[in-house]
Amino acid sequence: MAELKTIEQGARIVTSQPGSDAFVVFDHVQKSYDGQTLVVKDLNLSIGKGEFLTMLGPSGSGKTTCLMMLAGFETATHGQILLDGRNINDVPPHKRGIGMVFQNYALFPHMTVGENLSFPLEVRGMSKSEREQRINRALDMVQMGKFANRRPAQLSGGQQQRIALARALVFDPKLVLMDEPLGALDKQLREHMQFEIKALHDRLGITVVYVTHDQGEALTMSDRIAVFNDGRIQQLAPPPILYEQPGNSFVAGFIGENNALHGTIEKLDGDKALVRLGNGDLIDATAVNIREGGQATTVSIRPERVEFKPELMPRDAHTIEAQVQDVVYMGDILRARLKVAGQDDFVMKYRNTLGQVKLSPQQTIRIGWHPEDARALDPV
Repeated sequence: MAELKTIEQGARIVTSQPGSDAFVVFDHVQKSYDGQTLVVKDLNLSIGKGEFLTMLGPSGSGKTTCLMMLAGFETATHGQILLDGRNINDVPPHKRGIGMVFQNYALFPHMTVGENLSFPLEVRGMSKSEREQRINRALDMVQMGKFANRRPAQLSGGQQQRIALARALVFDPKLVLMDEPLGALDKQLREHMQFEIKALHDRLGITVVYVTHDQGEALTMSDRIAVFNDGRIQQLAPPPILYEQPGNSFVAGFIGENNALHGTIEKLDGDKALVRLGNGDLIDATAVNIREGGQATTVSIRPERVEFKPELMPRDAHTIEAQVQDVVYMGDILRARLKVAGQDDFVMKYRNTLGQVKLSPQQTIRIGWHPEDARALDPV
């Protein structure tokens, strides 16, 4: 296994330095299942006490493996995991003081709600009176106080998820881990539960590590988001920074809807870049990870930051021609698909307001944006 460590040492990315206030620390953590391929590649991450951190990424990116190592269900191949300053690599799951919420709820079907919540307390040797007190308090936290005598099969999906959350909180854990807990719920209930979980986190001040592949969930609930891909954290930042200032093309494409225009750096002045697209058009952008002129780049622009009205653009902005392909009515907004610089998948979103200009298919318009809203990133 020492060979694995050597292979990856040259490509280490320190995501966050462990600090004195760090509650959870991944220190140079690696994981391999077969002794050859690393599914987690030298992870360095610090999570503060009371923080809501989300691990976000596509399937196979390493996010769930990291959560399982923190829970104790998987062992780290290399490195150490600290909880409140203590190395927990060799501590069994039931002695880590961690609450866990799973996507499938993992409730005991033959037990009542009360008995489900009592189980982790019995394991910890608590008296009956203390168990009852804690069960009632946990059920009240999730507005399920009247359901203690029901069985899981008598509850809806949303109610079962609330009970699973109450069971994770009933023994006052140091840390709560959630593995795609809302994945089995319908859209409306899922959105409602997002706000409930976040409100509960804010009220109790607990530390939460949450795993999901749902970008909306991550943006809504998190203090910070760690975007995973290929076993590494690509960017770690609060939701507004992650969405508005992606650090590379993967993050820009994975978080929210994004336009990607391919070109070459024509001129570079500090962080201001002039980019020549494939058809010869020039556009303004903010340079990110760009070092020199002539370099290939992918320019990232969010659809809602694209303008087609001259009065909404900077006076000296470079504008480019776009042909409207289709316009979709979405209620509060209109979504236009445009052909730009030979690409027919460019999207512009604009508000559905009284007197809004109506765009029609095959119409030619000129579009532009503030340079701060376009980011010249690594080519893809």
